[in-house]
Amino acid sequence: MAGMASALQRALSIADLRRIAQRRLPRSVFEFIDGGAEDELTLADNRAAFERVRIVPRVLVDVSAPQLRTDLLGQPSAAPFVIAPMGSCVLGWPQADLCLARTAAAHGIPYTLSTMATTSIERMADAVQGRLWFQLYVLKDRGLNDKLVDRAFAAGYETLVVTLDLPAGGKRERDLRNGISIPLRFSPRHIVEGLTHPHWAWQMLRGGLPEFENVRGLMGQESAGLTIAAKVGQSLDAAYSWDDLARLRARWPRKLLVKGVLHPADAVRLAALGVDGLWVSNHGGRQLDGAIASADALPRLAAALNGKLPLVIDSGVRRGVDALKARALGAQAVAVGRAALFGACAGGEAGAHRALEILIGELALAMKLAGVAAVEKIDATVLDPASLRAA
Repeated sequence: MAGMASALQRALSIADLRRIAQRRLPRSVFEFIDGGAEDELTLADNRAAFERVRIVPRVLVDVSAPQLRTDLLGQPSAAPFVIAPMGSCVLGWPQADLCLARTAAAHGIPYTLSTMATTSIERMADAVQGRLWFQLYVLKDRGLNDKLVDRAFAAGYETLVVTLDLPAGGKRERDLRNGISIPLRFSPRHIVEGLTHPHWAWQMLRGGLPEFENVRGLMGQESAGLTIAAKVGQSLDAAYSWDDLARLRARWPRKLLVKGVLHPADAVRLAALGVDGLWVSNHGGRQLDGAIASADALPRLAAALNGKLPLVIDSGVRRGVDALKARALGAQAVAVGRAALFGACAGGEAGAHRALEILIGELALAMKLAGVAAVEKIDATVLDPASLRAA
């Protein structure tokens, strides 16, 4: 354990944590987390889009104590970050959902629990005293959708995040080549991978097979194991419509975020429907390969909305300076998925803490160097317009 703690402290970037996670995990598990759809064009462009944006620093500004606190959906947040929803995190580290949620609470930022987490809505609410959001996958079983929403309300979740970019699962060729399927069928290759990663294998054996506690009862399936995960994939509602979302809006009385928005026309119509915010996302490049990068879509959505709704963005966030760029492009906050999970895979809760420590520290430094004293003062004037035209 001392060696792990030392390795985490030596990690200077999310890329360093990713390399530690890659060494620790079997290849098939690492690529399940790391990979995207088909040729992974969108996966790569998500990162490139942030990298294309350039900052024009200002001088003679008092940046001795940069202020990272910000308003996020009407509540204070210690920094402009959110932990994005991620399913099957347990494959990377036992109880990774809880590790990430406790870390988010410790850093004063929201955590978003996935429908496909292996920690139930209620157990998470009991275990973590922090800002909790719940992410809903829309399923054909409307009764189960309603139950999930009602459970999140009863458990005190402050925000519901409904994901709309998953009418079907993307074609993730790395997973297909690695024999990763739901339900998981172990092959000789997976056994060899386990034997060559004994610490990971021991943790998995000790923790037992994952239970997707939130979707127990789907299609009459009382088990919550890997079989039900397959049924969720078969039960995604490709017919979910504007009327269905309006019904959900009426059912949920707290903040409602819509995740997976990239088109300005959709953004304008969603604002008229009465949602409380939009989550700009292409699902981390895991759905439609060739979709626009989230950071390229963000300024177009912000322009179309003209301040009518707050925006959160994910996909490609790997540096603290990305949060500065996203704020300047029109977002209130960035959501981190893989970046935080790489930390958890590298070292559990300590690794997740290190990931957020790196990102928040990088943002504070970037603000100093850019001549910006407070997150709330970041706007488009810190950006080079030529870099945006090039995008």
